[in-house]
Amino acid sequence: MSALLATWLDAVRVGRAGPDDLADAVRGSDPRHLVVGLPVRRSVGQSAQVEAEAVIDLHQLPGAVLGPASLALPAPGDPVGLGGPPEFNFAAIEAGEAVVVGAVGLVPEVDARTVVWQAYPASPVPWVDERESAIELRTTLVEVTQSLVDLDVASWQPEIPDLLLNLRNRPALPLPPGTDARRVETVERATLCLEIVDLARSGEGGAVTAYEMERRHAALADLGRAARRALVGACSGHTG
Repeated sequence: MSALLATWLDAVRVGRAGPDDLADAVRGSDPRHLVVGLPVRRSVGQSAQVEAEAVIDLHQLPGAVLGPASLALPAPGDPVGLGGPPEFNFAAIEAGEAVVVGAVGLVPEVDARTVVWQAYPASPVPWVDERESAIELRTTLVEVTQSLVDLDVASWQPEIPDLLLNLRNRPALPLPPGTDARRVETVERATLCLEIVDLARSGEGGAVTAYEMERRHAALADLGRAARRALVGACSGHTG
């Protein structure tokens, strides 16, 4: 969800999409998305101004924030895509995702049938190199795949080999028009890897020793870390 918001915000910023396109793509089948907590200054009387917090729909968001968008996919001990301050970092880590635009951080929260993007003050984020992180993910995927084969992944999670074999036969993701092929490939590979990690962690089947279980967890942690970093690199800082 945050990956889509980051990529579509930048597509609108550089003129490759419109605000309504962004709202449709990010909302998907959700009934409604709202952005809350953005500071606005309102005039009172002749000259006085007061600070208030806006509540806006997604299609209004590009006009309310400035600058390139960056994706954050943090996990405990690995705050990739975050630069602070602590309040924003904590909320983003709790959610597992966020978007940073200029000095604003947006964290999604589900409230009944509405997705609420809560705005926080945000600091500049560390740059994640898109090419370097994509290469790292490809290398890690090869290594982890071999580790999972050695650990007989098919016996404890038979869906994983099917996922690995069908990377090129998956539905296209709703990325903005004009997204270059290299970034699309990275996003698709990273998304697949995160699905594999979630699937593998959802079932700890198979008779394994403590040593094998430790190897399993280590391999999945490496793949998840590389996938999140690659996705952050591919969905951040588009320049056109």
